[in-house]
Amino acid sequence: MALALGSTAALADSNRPPAPYAYKQLSDPTKEAQATELMAELRCLVCQGQSIHDSDAEMAGDMRHLVRTRIEAGESPDQIRSFLIERYGSWVSYQPRLDRDTLVLWLAPLLLLAGGAFLVLRRLKVRR
Repeated sequence: MALALGSTAALADSNRPPAPYAYKQLSDPTKEAQATELMAELRCLVCQGQSIHDSDAEMAGDMRHLVRTRIEAGESPDQIRSFLIERYGSWVSYQPRLDRDTLVLWLAPLLLLAGGAFLVLRRLKVRR
């Protein structure tokens, strides 16, 4: 049982070579800066807690390659982000757009803050 559970991480990557731009930077420093900034804003779908810029997962390498080749082809970071969100969902972005699916993400902190303020004010009134 332990062997079966421990081997799942080893099976996550294939034995094929990494995509060409997975670890190779673009020759144009301006385009590479755009790509790097975008890669820091995109979540690795395998690691989930890391950006594709920081992750060593094979899929993150494929996504870095995709970002760099599209930047090299002249696409804007917003176009690439939109493509990836359409393909993988809003979760792929560390900065999700405000829409019906992400409304809770944007409103929850405000509701929690308002609830906390209400409890503090109520507690202060009870002490008086």
